[in-house]
Amino acid sequence: MKINLEEIARRSGVSRSTVSRVVNDDPNVNAGTRERVKTVIRQLNFQPNAAARSLASGRTRVLGLVIPQGVGALFADPYFAILIQGIASACNAHDHSVMLWLAEPEYERRMIRQLLHSGMIDGVIVSSMLLDDSLVPALIDNQKPFVLVGRHPSKPEVNYVDSDNENGAWAAVAHLLRLGRQRVATITGPSNMVAGADRRAGFVRALRERGLALDPDLLAEGDFTEAGGYLAMQRLLPHKPDALFAASDMMAQGALRALREAGRRVPEDVAVVGFDDIPTAARLEPPLTTVRQPIQRLGTTAVELLIELIDQPGSAPRRVLLATEFVIRKSCGAN
Repeated sequence: MKINLEEIARRSGVSRSTVSRVVNDDPNVNAGTRERVKTVIRQLNFQPNAAARSLASGRTRVLGLVIPQGVGALFADPYFAILIQGIASACNAHDHSVMLWLAEPEYERRMIRQLLHSGMIDGVIVSSMLLDDSLVPALIDNQKPFVLVGRHPSKPEVNYVDSDNENGAWAAVAHLLRLGRQRVATITGPSNMVAGADRRAGFVRALRERGLALDPDLLAEGDFTEAGGYLAMQRLLPHKPDALFAASDMMAQGALRALREAGRRVPEDVAVVGFDDIPTAARLEPPLTTVRQPIQRLGTTAVELLIELIDQPGSAPRRVLLATEFVIRKSCGAN
């Protein structure tokens, strides 16, 4: 027997249009009628046609996720795996799917413009955006709902969820200074990324509050990768830092390798603190003191904000800042 809306309507004792409204989650259906129709749908194991459902509701229930990073970096950094897990779980909980772009950044930018006009997605989540990225103006011009994972520094109309990067970095560096470290170095994130700029600002603020000037010799820019942290630490070693704040755990991991190769003991010679608290941080030698940011919650919150924007077009911008937590382990010498 062919299972269709007419058959469900016949067995439920309602009209076909009522069944259609139930399938498409129309709120204007009596609760008892809705449950009766849903019971029949479950009994018949009926699966609505996704394309037809989209036409009826004007929604695809598909969210796009764009991460403007090279594919190699995406799979090398556990941050992205945890973030994507949070996004996927929230989509599942809200009966949505996620479409992930995996391509080099320039290709992604060309493809997203095509897909914005295709009707395939209801909204977009953008993570790890560069400060001068042309993607945000394109999304604004297209009027497609979107949420950034990471704040936007200059456009007040942009919706975002972010970790409190500046205060997290401040807490890490203030802790190193309280331990009596005199030459605190930092490996920053990329200067063209908001997270990198905010964590650098937290580092500088902690120094200034102690009356210390920023020493350019104790600052090296990294790229949030282990290799970048290793190379940056090699540049810092001749200037004899006695502590290091690395703006990501991956860079801290590379820095630990450079210190080990140079015969510098951690934490006796150089105390080290990272940022993220990725799963490997506690298993490093020594275990890494770090700033824990709620990575998975960033993903789930981004989905929830985006669905709210889709359901309530024209509403006020949403900006959510999630607290970080300072996690003390052996690498800073405090325990």
